[in-house]
Amino acid sequence: MPSAAARSLWFSSALLPEGWAERVRLRLVAGRIAAVEAGTDPANDDERHGPLIPGLPNLHSHAFQRAMAGLTEVRGPGADSFWTWREAMYRFVDRMGPQDVEAVAALAFMEMLEAGFTRVGEFHYLHHAPDGSAYADRGELSHRIAAAAARTGIALTLLPVFYAHSGFGGLPPGQGQRRFINDLEGFAALMGSARRAVADLDDAVVGLAPHSLRAATAEEIAALVPLAEGEPVHIHVAEQVKEVEDCLAFCGRRPVERLFDIAPVNEGWCLIHATHMSGAETARFALSGAVAGLCPITEANLGDGLFPAPDFLAHGGRFGVGTDSNVLVDAAEELRTLEYGQRLFHRARNVLAAGAGGSTGRAVFEGALQGGAQALGAPAAGIAIGAPADFVTLDAAHPALLARRGDALLDGLVFAARGGAVDGVWRAGRKCVTNGIHHERDAIRGAFARTMETLLA
Repeated sequence: MPSAAARSLWFSSALLPEGWAERVRLRLVAGRIAAVEAGTDPANDDERHGPLIPGLPNLHSHAFQRAMAGLTEVRGPGADSFWTWREAMYRFVDRMGPQDVEAVAALAFMEMLEAGFTRVGEFHYLHHAPDGSAYADRGELSHRIAAAAARTGIALTLLPVFYAHSGFGGLPPGQGQRRFINDLEGFAALMGSARRAVADLDDAVVGLAPHSLRAATAEEIAALVPLAEGEPVHIHVAEQVKEVEDCLAFCGRRPVERLFDIAPVNEGWCLIHATHMSGAETARFALSGAVAGLCPITEANLGDGLFPAPDFLAHGGRFGVGTDSNVLVDAAEELRTLEYGQRLFHRARNVLAAGAGGSTGRAVFEGALQGGAQALGAPAAGIAIGAPADFVTLDAAHPALLARRGDALLDGLVFAARGGAVDGVWRAGRKCVTNGIHHERDAIRGAFARTMETLLA
């Protein structure tokens, strides 16, 4: 991406940390916001744009799974579930080489930017060659993820995943998991390679992720946490009812209970899904300061269930959203599906709004903004002095946004726009999306098409 020169931009309105402001002028220097001035007219040489909002963090992605989108929607001979989907994923991933991983990740990251995401948390567990052997550089595929981020311009929080077992109690891994598996020594080497991979990326972060309580033992998780060096720790937990049942059978504790028993869960952690919790687990999780990583589109696609959002928020819980399997990459759709799932379950409307008179679009957007930034170890999110210049402009002429101001813009974006509402996207001060189209779209789509022709041959 080209370097970001110092310049000024003017917006008809902007969502600032203190609320909406009209006629806002930003000064950008070295990819950061150097000045914010509200209630001002544009200077002659200012770029002029419509409404401005911060870019959203996407806190949970498996980029390689973008290649599978739409390919598992045929019913099998028995009851389909997350577990049958997982077997299909194992078979598909065996076909992918390093160039394929990079091409698919670039498409997913490009689509995220076009949708208004400006940072991705890549929960990266595809590490090895198809036969399960390590590449000469254990972090070869981490380097491919970093290359895709560099090409598209998205900010990257890379979360190398430790995966060693097929079930609770340290069960041996299955054949389909061979590309994911590491021991502790190998994983430490992989972490070093991952840090080298992102060294030249703006604002990059490297955390880590024990895959789940199924895939890492208590002793392994204790050994892994120091490798994060203070950066975020993410883990899948309590996504499926069978996982809860298996955990109870193993240790007599539910998954979230078990995790808090064995790990120092705090505000540096993100618990992905956490769908199936008791009331006590929900309260303990919320009060810990950790972030709930919710992936509503994927959770609906896989039949996971619904997160207990009202109870969690009532205890002060924090959340963000992610695209997970990337079956559909759409920031507004993630927020809409989050709220609509709660409406269906509770048979009520505006479930996640912050009290009477509160905008639901504003509530879910700001919740995902702040929780996502925390979970990804990102600089403070928002349009503020010193923050990265990561933001999105909306098309004020879009039918869902016409004649709207303030929170009504977010309500229109989340609940009424079918697409096309995102106009421009900037990352570290560089404009990478114009008129809703990424500047490298044709080339990235072309490489993806060639990859898919090979993978599906």
